[in-house]
This record gives sequence, structure tokens and C-alpha cells, in this order.
Amino acid sequence: MATELSDEPRTGVDQRYTIALVGNPNTGKTTLFNGLTGLFQHVGNYPGVTVERKVGRLRLSDDRTVDLVDLPGTYSLAAHAPDEMIVADVLLGRMPSESGIDAVLAIVDASNLYRNLYLVSQVLELGIPAVVALNMSDVADARGIRIDVDRLSGCLGVPVVRVCANRRQGLGELRRELRRLLRGGQQKGLSLLPGFPDGFPAAVDAVAAVLESQYAGNASLRRAEALRAIVDEGGYAERRLIETRGDGLREKLADARGRYSRVSGLSALESEVRYDWIGRVLAQSVSQPEDLQKTHSDRIDGVLTHRIWGTLLFIAIMGVVFQAIYAWAGPLMDRVDDLFAALSGWVGGWFPDGALKSLIQDGIIAGVGGVVVFLPQIAILFFFIAVLEDCGYMARAALLMDRLLTKCGLSGQSFIPMLSSFACAVPGIMATRTIEGRRNRLVTILVAPLMSCSARLPVYTILIGAFIPAKSILGAWVGLQGLTLFAMYCVGVATAVPVAWLLRKTLLKGETSPFILEFPSYKIPDKRTVGLRVYQSSRAFLMRAGSIILAATIVMWALAYFPRPEETVAEYERHRLVAETSLSGEDLRVALAELDARMAAELLNGSFLGRAGHWIEPAVIPLGWDWRIGMATLASFPAREVIVATLGTIYSLGRDADVSPEDLRGALRSATWDDGRPVFNVPVALSVMVFFALCAQCVSTLAVIRRETQSWRWTILTFGYMTVLAYVAALVTYQGTMALGWGV
Repeated sequence: MATELSDEPRTGVDQRYTIALVGNPNTGKTTLFNGLTGLFQHVGNYPGVTVERKVGRLRLSDDRTVDLVDLPGTYSLAAHAPDEMIVADVLLGRMPSESGIDAVLAIVDASNLYRNLYLVSQVLELGIPAVVALNMSDVADARGIRIDVDRLSGCLGVPVVRVCANRRQGLGELRRELRRLLRGGQQKGLSLLPGFPDGFPAAVDAVAAVLESQYAGNASLRRAEALRAIVDEGGYAERRLIETRGDGLREKLADARGRYSRVSGLSALESEVRYDWIGRVLAQSVSQPEDLQKTHSDRIDGVLTHRIWGTLLFIAIMGVVFQAIYAWAGPLMDRVDDLFAALSGWVGGWFPDGALKSLIQDGIIAGVGGVVVFLPQIAILFFFIAVLEDCGYMARAALLMDRLLTKCGLSGQSFIPMLSSFACAVPGIMATRTIEGRRNRLVTILVAPLMSCSARLPVYTILIGAFIPAKSILGAWVGLQGLTLFAMYCVGVATAVPVAWLLRKTLLKGETSPFILEFPSYKIPDKRTVGLRVYQSSRAFLMRAGSIILAATIVMWALAYFPRPEETVAEYERHRLVAETSLSGEDLRVALAELDARMAAELLNGSFLGRAGHWIEPAVIPLGWDWRIGMATLASFPAREVIVATLGTIYSLGRDADVSPEDLRGALRSATWDDGRPVFNVPVALSVMVFFALCAQCVSTLAVIRRETQSWRWTILTFGYMTVLAYVAALVTYQGTMALGWGV
């Protein structure tokens, strides 16, 4: 239930307020949230569900702190998709373990009030104190739209504040209005809008009376919940209330609808009533030319959404992104590399040779450092995604992709979740909750992990840097290494299309949901929003490196280090002593290096890891792999990027190597089979990369699929089909490229 606000400020421990931020998608809600809260925010999940919960701290005065909750974007409180259900539950105070909402901050696009005020009308009926933020006022001005803010505020019965979130304009006035609201500012709000049939309000009140025990003291919430249950027949509100109130409520709802059976569709009638009211409000407060002025956005859309030119530009933009990831990160990676190399040398000087020193240097520092060194590339990837989203381009890309996705049984609704999966499949899968059709949503969940997430990037860059020549093609504009990286990202996309088509033709037959998209206006990306996105994503990557990767590398170190037979170590110590007494200078250095390498290889072969690796080697030899690659692949099941740390651990044991990517590349180049043949070449590198482009090597992804689908069936299917697909594709890649003579 919403908290009742008193006329006096709270005191003592009662100083914390909660404000919900609501709005349609693409209204600048996230930019406003970041502008108000800055770094004082955290992300988690709502209790019992996987829908993201973003909360930020907003300081309105020295004695008043507010938790600002950024709710998922929605067009209506008529909930169908999981995101919309969360919005309805939070606003109605029905979310378990969540505190009530003290006020609502509704953000609307000033250039599209007719569409945005639909949700506002539903929010105002809840009886919760509210403020409306009129965002993108500059876009409205450019279109010749003139808004009388005072009149609009009078019609709505709540304060209306002009803001421009990406320029941080109007935020001070918005804070003042929120502060005034929490001090007990009075509002008239809305009751049930006129236009429904005679007697319908009484029917709503009759259903609301049944809910009195749930919404004691707030008649507006009872009435709003009753309206949703009556109008959205078979919808979320009805199902949820019947579960708690039983058949008595079912009879009340049937009776309320029965009186108005002559009305063709209460849902359509509600839309008509609300849009009639919105038309009257805008007639009093907004003036605009009969023909809206054509803006720069309209002209740009003519190119970016063109069937041919738009598609070519999309491919070019993606190519630039991946070329930049590889080219720009080099100097930053060198600095991170130097830092870990210095740390490894400094720590190693404090310990004598033995298991503890090996654990710290070869296990922890080499393992974690070998992954963290790729942080600059991860940050650059997230930077480009944030910029493209914030400037408004991603919605246009979704329209372009709708033409392709429709052919395989999906729609443009699947594009954003699939695009998000390029950063990480977990939020990408969670983003499917905005897809209304169950079959569309399931297919998107099942193919989203095929997109090459940031965890695969370290695998690609290590192998590309080691085995793909650093030469330019098409002059100096395109590098072969960057083009190969782009191709690896295209592998998942190219595979997802036929997989989705096959699923829609077999397990998940059904009609494809229509794709309705509202373009946001183009704008200069907000530096704060982009910066926070990069910071939060990079921080999550580092936290992952400090937990899953650290644990995995320690386990792999132990498996590769033990058992350590004393007689083997003693024998090599004798050989070392002989060399030190009979040789000197460069001859001694070379002899000791060879001895260390032979001892490391023999101990690794006899370790727990080596024994298991030789057992699985027959299964991976057709892929061109040796047992070390096979074991590193198995070890990376918790997280794909663990393979880099594992290879670093395996190849660094007993060697004087630091954690730099170049040292690891050198170790991979020098790795040999027992007969002296190189283990790695271009076909092997491509085989490994293709396997990781398609495999399901991520426990977190499988866990979120289980939670989102509420079924082990789809989780097992995802792991099974992706593993088989990855193995077959890696086999074809290796055998095919070897047949072409690429292994020479």
C-alpha cells in the first residue's frame, strides 16, 4: 500500500522515502535517473523474479533522502509482459518484501504527449502523489509544438516540470517539486474518467469493495485494481486477484462484465475514453502546427532505416565498433599488463620456491591477471553499445533487423535482447520479458546465448593476436585481425537465424507477434549515462574476475600442480646441479630453461589435470586440439573467459613468464605435440574460436534460463543443442581449413 504522507517532515529513522520513476520506453527515463542519482545507485533483482531492480539515492535536502526506483518502461498498466507486471505490482504495493511507494515521478516525451499521457492517466488514478517531468522539450520546440506548462499542470492536477535530461536542464526545479510533494503538497489527481457506460463506475466500486482488506485506507488503489481486473479480461490483474480472493471475486467480475455485454470490448472502450480525455487536455494546453515541421531526425531516418542503405550502414557501424575494440585497447592493455607483471615479480620475491609461490604467481596472479588485462576491450565494447543506445540509433537498428527476424519467426522485439547479449547473455535473456508472445520470448531466450558476449572477447583476441597476421586489407582502413574479430561475432548471428527458424517450425509453432516500435528522437549521448553504463558493466566484469575466475583458476592450478612426485623433482634437481657445475653464461641459461620446461611438461602430464586430459583427448583430436586445450575448455564451463586464465596457468607452470597476453601467445605458439609438431596453427585457432562462439559454457546463463522459463527442459535443451552445434562447427572449421591448406 502507498505510504500516507503527513503535512510535517518525517523525523528520526522515518526519513527515508521511496519514489517510483515510470514512463514509456525511449522517453529518456534512464538518463533522468542517472542525472538525479549519479553513482549512488545499485542494481539487483526483485524478490522471487529475475526482473532487474535499479535503485538510486536522491538527496533532496540535508534531512530528506529518497530511494528513486527506476521501473521498467511500459506503455500501460494493463500488464501482459513480465516487465509490465512488475510495474503494476510495485505501484499497487503488491510486490513482496518491497516497501510502499510514497510518490511517482512520471516522465513523458514532450514531442509525443498524446501517446505518453495514456500511462500518466492510469498512474494518476492510483491516488499516489505524483510529479510529471516534461522531457525532450527542445525536440518539441524544434517541431513547432508549444506547451503551456501551467495549464497542463492544472488539467492533470499535479505539478509539471520542463526538463531536458541529457543536458541536465530543469533538474533543480524537479528536485524542488519533489521536495514540496514529500512535505505534503495537495493534489486532486483523477477519479474514473468520464465516458464509460452509465452504471459502470458503480460496478467498479462493487468489485473494489471486495478488495478493501488489501487496500485499507486507499480507495483509489482499490478502484484502479478493480478497473484493471474488469477491463483486462483474462489478464494479469484478474488472475492474481482470483488467486487471493477466490471464486467470490470471479462472480463479481462476471457480473460486472455481464451488465455491459453490449459493449464490444471493454479494453477498446478504455482506450477510447482515455484518448478522448487526452485530446481535451491537449486542446487546452498545447498548440502545434497542422503539419509538424520535418526535423533533422526525420531526414536522417530516411537514410538509416532504408532497406538497402540502412542495412549497409548498420554493417559498417558494427565493423567500425569491432575494429576499434581491437585497435584502441592496445596501449591500455599494455599498462594493465605492466601492472600485473610488476605485481607478480614483487610478490614472487617474498616467497621461496614451492607450492605457495606457484599458487600465488601461476594460479592467482597469472589466472586473474590474464583476464583482467582485457578490461579495456570490454569497456570499449560497452562504451559503443551505450553511445548507440543513448543517441537513439538502436531503435532504428531494431526496425532494420525486424525485416530479417520476421523471416525466421521472430520480430524486431527480439533485437534488443539479442543485442544486449553481445555484452552479456544474462541481461539479454532478462530483457526478453518485454516480449509479449510466449513463443517469441522462448525462442529469443534460446538463441540469445549464441550472440558473442564480452566473455568470449578475451578468447578471440588471444588467438587472433597469436595466429592471424596483423596486415591491412582495403588499404589501411581494415585490418585482417579486426575483420576476423568481426567475423567471430557474425558466426553467432548467422547461426541464430536458422536455429530460430527451426524452433518456430518445430517445438514452438505459432503466430509471430506484431512489432510496434516508437522511435526516440536523436540526441547527443549523455556523458553521465554513457559513463555510468561503462563503469557499472566494467565493475561487474571485475567482480566476476574476482570470484568465479579466481576460484576456477585456483582449482585448475591445484589439478595441474598435484601430485608432485618427490623422486621426479629430486631427479631434475640433480640435473640442474650438474648443469650449474659444468656450464656457464648463455649455455647455462639455455640448459636450465630446457630443464625447467621438460620438468614442467613431465609434472603436468602426471598431474590430475594431465591424466583427465589424456582420457578425453580422443574426443578433441578431430578438432585439432590436444588434451591441454580440451581440459582448458572443460575448466571454462563456469565462465567462458576462464579458458584464458586456465591456458595461462597450464603454460606458465615452471616457466619464467608473466601474465601478459604476448607471453601467453608465445607459449601457445611454442606448444608442441609429443612428436614435435606445433599444437596451434590457424585452423586450430579458428576451431577453438568457433567452438566458443557457439558453446553454452556459462553457468550464469544457464541459471537465468532456468529462472526465466521456470523449466529445466529448456535449460537442458539450450546446453545440449549449443554444445553439439559448437562441436560440429569446430570440427567442420578445422577439417575444412586443413583441407584448404591453411595449416601449412
